[in-house]
Amino acid sequence: MRKNKVVGTKRQEPVTVSRTIVQYLVCLKNHVVDHGPPIFDGCQEFMASGEHGAAALTCAGCGCQRGYHKKLVHVEVNLGDSGCSHESSTSGH
Repeated sequence: MRKNKVVGTKRQEPVTVSRTIVQYLVCLKNHVVDHGPPIFDGCQEFMASGEHGAAALTCAGCGCQRGYHKKLVHVEVNLGDSGCSHESSTSGH
């Protein structure tokens, strides 16, 4: 029976997320679902209609719900005591 040897181990530094920024960009709602190719309204960025309740989730520009807008998440990560940081973006939808 063969045993695996651990030659050396490297202590991993803790990773902390310093901030997360979420943006909702172009509206992807297809306004003509049953009649051929997709037609979008041209709204380029979500702007909330109000501050609370349903108004906070409705776009003032196109009237669509926030879920129809392309979601872009920016995450800035600090890599422990080394002082290094890394920014990552992911796109949803």
